[in-house]
Amino acid sequence: MKRKLQALAVLLLFGVAKVPVEAYLTRQLLAAKLLNPPVDMGMRENLGQMGFAATLGGLRSLIASVTYLQAAHEWELVNWGKVDQLFQITTRLQPRFPNYWDEAAWHMASNAASSYLTNEKLDPALRTKLAEQHFRRGLEIIHEGLRVLPRESKLWVRQAEIYDLTRVPGMRDHAKAGDAYLKAYECSNFALYARLAGYQYAQTNDPNLWRKAHLILLDAYRKRQRPPSVISTLKSLEERLNIPVMQRIPDVAPRPPLRR
Repeated sequence: MKRKLQALAVLLLFGVAKVPVEAYLTRQLLAAKLLNPPVDMGMRENLGQMGFAATLGGLRSLIASVTYLQAAHEWELVNWGKVDQLFQITTRLQPRFPNYWDEAAWHMASNAASSYLTNEKLDPALRTKLAEQHFRRGLEIIHEGLRVLPRESKLWVRQAEIYDLTRVPGMRDHAKAGDAYLKAYECSNFALYARLAGYQYAQTNDPNLWRKAHLILLDAYRKRQRPPSVISTLKSLEERLNIPVMQRIPDVAPRPPLRR
């Protein structure tokens, strides 16, 4: 009996001594992004015992693929609450995979919001309320993804598109869309995103943002990025900002396409 107690004491001492070492190694692996952050305990409620155990066994990617496919199935059934729940699990299992955040936000802000907005079985006021809630939910998902992946241009572009393309009354915001496109440009150096920011700022009612749009698009023009949209937007901004004639671009504004 005495020997058993001694052996137990040795094991306990060894275990206690090992904790700081393991904690230190875990911190180092997390810092080097060689280990995923631990699954938060609230996920147990969503995954169940077998799924939770599997995440601890290194099968997070596999389970994320399964929950992603389940979310796609629920999308086909127009079950938006379930879609959101399954994508929450998916993004938490694979937080550094931007496509999951991107698609989760798109489903909520675009698909779900439009679905409610056009559902004639619902009272019009309720339609708008539900559409707005899901629009905001999509933005919430993007913000959460950007906290994990702040330099991911794909997520900044999605945020811009949510603000620009929404059909939910009162939710379109060209200024915020422009800011998001500008962040996408800063993260990727992809020239198109800077021009898209300029187009968004030009659609606002703020003369300060018109000036910002003019600077962005004039820079693109000088770099010989001159699609018709750059020319036409610059010509419009020159008029609105009363740019002196000698400082205007020499091009003639493109004619609008003929209507048939």
